Amino acid sequence: MKYKYVAMNARNQKKEGAVEAANQAEAINILRGKGLVVQDLTELGNKSDEPTSIWDMDLGGDIHTRKIKPKKLLMVFSQLGMMMKAGINLSLSMQIMIDSEKDISMRKILREINENLYSGFTLSQTMRNFAGFPQIYISIVEAGEANGRLDEAFEQCALIVKKDMALSSKIRGALGYPIFLIILVVAVVIILTVFVLPTFKDVYSSFNADLPGLTKGMMALSDFLIGYWWLLIIVVLGIVLGLRALKKANADFNMMWAKMMLKIPLVGPIIRQSSLARFCRLMSTLTDAGIPIHKAMGLARDVVPNVYVRENVQAVLDDVQIGVTIHDAMAKHTVFDPILVSMIRVGEESGMLGDSLKKMADLFETQTDESTQILTDAMTPIMTVVIGGVVGTLVVAMILPMFGMYDVVAKSTEAAKQAGVT
Repeated sequence: MKYKYVAMNARNQKKEGAVEAANQAEAINILRGKGLVVQDLTELGNKSDEPTSIWDMDLGGDIHTRKIKPKKLLMVFSQLGMMMKAGINLSLSMQIMIDSEKDISMRKILREINENLYSGFTLSQTMRNFAGFPQIYISIVEAGEANGRLDEAFEQCALIVKKDMALSSKIRGALGYPIFLIILVVAVVIILTVFVLPTFKDVYSSFNADLPGLTKGMMALSDFLIGYWWLLIIVVLGIVLGLRALKKANADFNMMWAKMMLKIPLVGPIIRQSSLARFCRLMSTLTDAGIPIHKAMGLARDVVPNVYVRENVQAVLDDVQIGVTIHDAMAKHTVFDPILVSMIRVGEESGMLGDSLKKMADLFETQTDESTQILTDAMTPIMTVVIGGVVGTLVVAMILPMFGMYDVVAKSTEAAKQAGVT
């Protein structure tokens, strides 16, 4: 296989050419043997920009505004950190990733970043051109460039992405299970009222019996779902879209909604603990990377999902900027646990704030796991009782008229006997 290279010799002169090798690693070793330091290495005849399947096709759009999935960010930071730890310079590491990247958009992003590096821009500067790289990662990379430990900066970024993905997965799992059970209840109600009850309706009407109130109510519900199901869908969509629009347009309502979410039994603790876990984890990583406290707190604040918790972090930041210690500022707000306030005080007084925040992040993540398990364990019997109650109510509604029918049949039989006697 043939590779085109750009390298520097012992006299710091730029050399270009081609080399035959089985792979990139062998090509680098061959060039090193010639006293050359590789700056760029490209496989000749590489058709990496051609999609290998429909799934790899670039659907267009500006790469500068495109979001990058967390899994892709994790892969980028992990590989860059690993290669730089192994002694491969940043430019060559980028080129290796470009050659191996299958996603068209991501390859374009990496290529533009590498071109900017050759033009004299720093990595953090060129990362700012892409919306797919959140500010928190750019700040860590910038700190790594300043202290000369860019490999550690990449590892810190990868750790944040990994922890955030794991935490988000736990939250989705915790909240997804109750939603699944609620959907199951709704599906059971629809099946029984739309497909089962109507089969009994003709039977009941043929006897001209007076139906119980419960049965009449279920029949009315059945008729409504059959005749006006579209209206129900419109109402549900209207409520959901209306709430979303109201949260975006009205800051007071959005804040009230966020506070209400924290007060929901079983669900509220998961939201609060996960928000604090994310905040502590990011603060720990940012402070360890050498980023000033006020800037680190501002970056960590922006990634807290709950608006009410975010507002409390902002209030703490405002106090810290005028000279108040972090633990004193946090003690004013009940959203922060007393143990968190105490641990931060210990960290501030001992000069090991990063370690204290890391321990609290681990604690809150553990609490999130426990709260998730409690929610799952509690929802199973609760929803079992709810489903049983719904099914039982519908069954009773179908059976009750049968007792009245026995009376009607008995009276009809008695009347027929009397008519035969006469």
